[in-house]
Amino acid sequence: MKKEYLEAGKIVSTHGIKGEVKIMPYCDSPELLCEFDRLFLGKAHSEINIERSRVQKNMVIAKLEGFNTPEEAEKLRNKLLYMHRDDLELDENTYFIQDLIGLEVRDADSDVVYGTIDDVIETGANDVYSIKGGSRSYLIPAIADVVVSTDIDGGVMLIRPLEGLFDEN
Repeated sequence: MKKEYLEAGKIVSTHGIKGEVKIMPYCDSPELLCEFDRLFLGKAHSEINIERSRVQKNMVIAKLEGFNTPEEAEKLRNKLLYMHRDDLELDENTYFIQDLIGLEVRDADSDVVYGTIDDVIETGANDVYSIKGGSRSYLIPAIADVVVSTDIDGGVMLIRPLEGLFDEN
């Protein structure tokens, strides 16, 4: 089941004297987080408008509407920020990591179930899916030669493993 709100980052500290906060982004890049005009605060998903934001190193410095002093901003420390999934349009064959976690992974030809995706590891060249199957764990590259189809709504990913990928030896 697709989540309506996806984790976008965590407020880790205040910044300056104007009520700005420093956010550790959970998305692909801090620049992407700066594109949002609104985010949602905490588990209640209270909508909060972003007055301005900028990247500093690998973090985002943001001025959130209604928080004008360091003391007000301090109350937000360690709060999670969420984005609404409709606020970001993904390219074809691109998925939110949170939607991939928990997908059942099956062989496209034999229908053998290998397990479920329990993590997505972002490497330089391509992502790698960690699959937990019983007492075993596997790593598969997220490349077109391996991943045949991904059905988020159906909860299934079909793969055609590279030779030797699931060998027990």
